[in-house]
Formats: sequence, C-alpha cells, structure tokens
Amino acid sequence: MTFGEQPAYLRVAGDLRKKIVDGLLPPHTRLPSQARIREEYGVSDTVALEARKVLMAEGLVEGRSGSGTYVRERPVPRRVARSGFRPESGATPFRQEQADASARGTWESHSEGTEASGVIAERLAIQPGDRVMCTKYAYRDAGEVMMLSTSWEPLAVTGRTPVMLPEEGPLGGMGVVERMAAIDVIVDNVTEEVGARPGLAEELLALGGVPGHVVLVIQRTYYASGRPVETADVVVPADRYRVAYHLPVK
Repeated sequence: MTFGEQPAYLRVAGDLRKKIVDGLLPPHTRLPSQARIREEYGVSDTVALEARKVLMAEGLVEGRSGSGTYVRERPVPRRVARSGFRPESGATPFRQEQADASARGTWESHSEGTEASGVIAERLAIQPGDRVMCTKYAYRDAGEVMMLSTSWEPLAVTGRTPVMLPEEGPLGGMGVVERMAAIDVIVDNVTEEVGARPGLAEELLALGGVPGHVVLVIQRTYYASGRPVETADVVVPADRYRVAYHLPVK
C-alpha cells in the first residue's frame, strides 16, 4: 500500500457509506451480504467483514438477529440549547438543562449520599472519600429518554440544610443557583466542557442506542467565589442531538 492509500476495507466501507447517504441504500434496506460485497468489490471475506464492522461502528447499519444487517433510520438531529446558568424563577429541571423557553418534557431523579471518587473530588476541590450528594436524572421528551445527567454536590456545603436533596424540600427542583442562594451561597460562575466518547452500556440502554454509539458529554461545574459547589455530567446521544450555545456578548 503506497503512502496515502486507504486500506481496502475502508474503501469498501466508504463506497457503501456513500450509497447510504445518497439514498441508494435507504433505511431498512438489507445491506449486501458478505459474499455479495466480496464479489462486487473483488475483496476477501476478511475485508468484506471489516467494512461491515466499520459501518456498524458508525451507527449507519444495525444487525438483526437471524435476519441480517440493515441500514438504520437516520434521525434528524435536534438541539439541546445551553445559554448560561441563571434559570427563570421556578423553572423545572428539564427547562433548566435545556435552557430553552419552549422546552417541555418530564424527568425522573434519584439522590443518594456517597463518597467522592478521585475524579469528582478533583472537580469539586475536595478530598477523595469526602461525602457528596449524587443525583441521577433521566430527561424524557415525548416519552423518549433524550438526556441523562449525574450531579454531585459536596455535603460540606449543603449537608444538614433545607437544600441537601436537590429534588426535595421547599426548593426542590429549583436549580443549583436558587437553591444555593437560599443558604447564602452565591453562584457567580459556571464552566462547561463538551466532549465525545463511546456510550457506556447502561447509558445506551437508557438512551435507546446500540453498542459503539457515541455520546456527547457536557461536564458542567458551578462556582461560588471560586469554590466549586456542584459538578455534573450531562449525556446526550450524538446521532440525535446537537448542543447549541447562546451566550451574551458583554
């Protein structure tokens, strides 16, 4: 193979990908069999198999037990809007995470006290093993889980206060900014870092994805006078959603 030349399996995968994108292989169409690919492209069984694996890893096709491999329906990506940390008074958790006045949906949550792992301790500027409140959310749009979130708050800040449980008490569901203000902790900054990685098995099970699918992870941290008071991982399927930021110019 000369410099710059693609391996055979990538050339085959690229041609099949183009047929899928151009509509020559529409959704729910059965992908050519391994034998057909071998004959059509003049490649070995190994190359044909690897090309099919590439398309499956890219989420363009899916295997159906006892039936074969089929082209997947390609969803039109929807937006998850992000626009800063100050929600409207009384905004629901779904509205807060979407940061979009038109966003509507439902959510489920569960909170549990636990010990901070090394990674979470670093994000919260506390010691590994310090107690934190961990809250897991599942957000639904039209009944479909479209976003997951796991947040951690140091109990050194919220412990034994009315806002210790994010979704219970007098300010349950009001959001980090308003809850912290109720205990005289003034949130004045927030950071978000967006990355991508393969979804974990339990995430893909909840989000309706298949093994190998990529998810977007928004790593968010709220600060009060430089001290982290909450950090969270927000997870959305990369093939179905785009993260859109609307930031004011000062």
